[in-house]
Order: sequence, then structure tokens, then C-alpha cells
Amino acid sequence: MAASKPTHAPAPAADKPHPDVSRRSQRSRRAIYDAALALVAEVGYPRTTIEGIAARAGVGKQTIYRWWSSKADVLLEAFLDLGDRAVQAAGEEGVGIPDTGDLAADLKSVLRATVDELRDPEFEAPYRALAAEGVVNEQLGRAFLTELLEPSLQLFVDRLRSAQDAGHLRADLDPRIALELFVSPLAQRWLQRTAPISHEYTDTLVDYALHGLAPR
Repeated sequence: MAASKPTHAPAPAADKPHPDVSRRSQRSRRAIYDAALALVAEVGYPRTTIEGIAARAGVGKQTIYRWWSSKADVLLEAFLDLGDRAVQAAGEEGVGIPDTGDLAADLKSVLRATVDELRDPEFEAPYRALAAEGVVNEQLGRAFLTELLEPSLQLFVDRLRSAQDAGHLRADLDPRIALELFVSPLAQRWLQRTAPISHEYTDTLVDYALHGLAPR
């Protein structure tokens, strides 16, 4: 009997590359962030809906509900991401309050930058929406305070404490209360639109505040 020819198992088909789920999810998340921020700027917070965000982002609304429970949650995360990207674009200079040894100049510098940000439509619309919704939505209000406001306020606390250590401010003052002398008036004027905000306005706030905080 003739020997049978050896048989060879067919070569396994090359594995097809699996889709990069994490990259696809990141693209979807970025599209949702951009859609939420754009819609709030265009139609306002009350008229922004999960359905509208999904349509604008090109995703199903179930995708949004898988990651967030409400449009407020979407907008907060999108706004935090917007801030992170702004800091990254600014580099190390965009983080913290400078400490040049001149407290007034340092505070005026950062508050002028804050005015510019508050007048930037890209930041203004979502910031106003979150601040307003946070008043009536307790859960969002806590998240807004914890994730957005407190980290920013802590930067002022740190700078004022540095000034205390250098003998430029009274040792007995509470920095957390002291910062409200110039931060709170700016926030109130901007939120309630009682008057325009400007570099000159925040410079004056700093001058008024520090005159009362000088060592005795």
C-alpha cells in the first residue's frame, strides 16, 4: 500500500485585530463633552437635553445614561475637562497662584485671568448653568463645590498663608475668610450681573481687601 501523503493542518487564519474599546469610548466621551458644552452655549441649560446631547455627539442616549445619570452630571464633567485642558495648554504657569513676594500683584494677576475666563463664552455659559442648577440640585451643588470651587479657593488660601509666613499679613487672620473679601464680590457681580466685571474692578477689590488686612 502506498504511503499516504502527510496531511498538513490548514494554517490558522490571522487573528483579526480587536477593536480598541477604550479608544472608542474615549472618542465618544469627548464627543459628548463637546456636544454638552456647545448646546448649553447655543440654546441655554433649560433647553439642553440628553437626547439633544446624544444627537449632537452622534451616540445613542443609552451611551450617555451608561456613564451619567443626568445632563447636569454630563455638563459638570465636561466643564471640569474643559478646565483641565486649559491648564494643560497653559503649562505649569497655569497652575496655582504665583508667589513673587508681592501679594497684591500676585492676586491682581490671577483675578485678572479669572475675569478673562468668566467673560469667555466657552466658559461662561456652562459655568453659569452649573452655578444656577447647583442652587436647586443639592447633589450637583455639592459636586460643584467639591470638585470645582474648593480646589480653586484652596489656591488662594495657600497664597495668603504664604504671605502670613512672610509677615505681609496679620498672623491672626483666617485665610479662608479673608479670601472672600475679593473673591465673593466678583462672583456676586458676575452671577447676578449687577455691574460689569473688569481688570480695574478686581484690582480695586484687592486694594480694598489688603488695606484692611495689613499688619497692625
